[in-house]
Amino acid sequence: MKLRKVTAASAAVFALALTATACGGDDSGNSGSSSSGGGEKIKIGIKYDQPGLGLKEPGGDFSGFDVDVATYVAKELGYEPDQIEWIETKSAERENALSRGDVKLIAATYSITDERKQKVDFAGPYLLAHQDLLVKADSDISEATDLNDKKLCSVTGSTSAQNVKKDFAPKAQLSERGGYSECLSALQTGQVDALTTDDSILAGYAAQEQYKGKFKLAGLKLSNENYGIGVKKGDTETLNKVNKALEKMVSDGSWQKAVDENFGPANYKNEEAPKIGQLVQ
Repeated sequence: MKLRKVTAASAAVFALALTATACGGDDSGNSGSSSSGGGEKIKIGIKYDQPGLGLKEPGGDFSGFDVDVATYVAKELGYEPDQIEWIETKSAERENALSRGDVKLIAATYSITDERKQKVDFAGPYLLAHQDLLVKADSDISEATDLNDKKLCSVTGSTSAQNVKKDFAPKAQLSERGGYSECLSALQTGQVDALTTDDSILAGYAAQEQYKGKFKLAGLKLSNENYGIGVKKGDTETLNKVNKALEKMVSDGSWQKAVDENFGPANYKNEEAPKIGQLVQ
């Protein structure tokens, strides 16, 4: 094999190119400068601990409705599943993760609110959830007012249980736990009478194999929670592409399929797919 001689000048040019590549970086949440595939990766923020929505499996795989939606969107943006880098994004860090460029997108039960829209842009909404109650399958609790003198569980720091006590059941006894799994265990053993948060989250937990048939959703609509995909503020190009991808996901049936696969075992009565683009301007 004939080797090409590298001159000092060409070596200098090569070194300069490497330097430019190393310093050029970007804040798009991608490992390279391209915004659509081409061998690059896209970083997407999700929850790691919400069954049915965003869950990191023991073997390292990821599952859930948010994961399915984000995977579909990434595909439309030009990224294959193996080009996605899933980043755990806790609720309190979502806005910072986008503004710093740690991630390109966030699909993590991210409710669209006026306050959040001051800091990030939202594509979607892609799911309309409601605050609800999860109770034992044989429970006679059917209304929020039935929780008076009952024990109601939610996670520490959540406002869901306080909202129920304030607006519906002032005599409810609030019981906070460190996580939803702890609330489920308390509900199963009778330490509490109900668990409250978004119905999509409740359905995801109830759909787990070990809980099938043990719990039911009360079917209440105590609030409206429109989930959107977070995009860095001002990134209109990506926002428009994500909205277009979501519209396609709904129209080709992939959206409903993802709902059925992730929430179906809990008999989750989902709302129709929201109109993409509403509430996000």
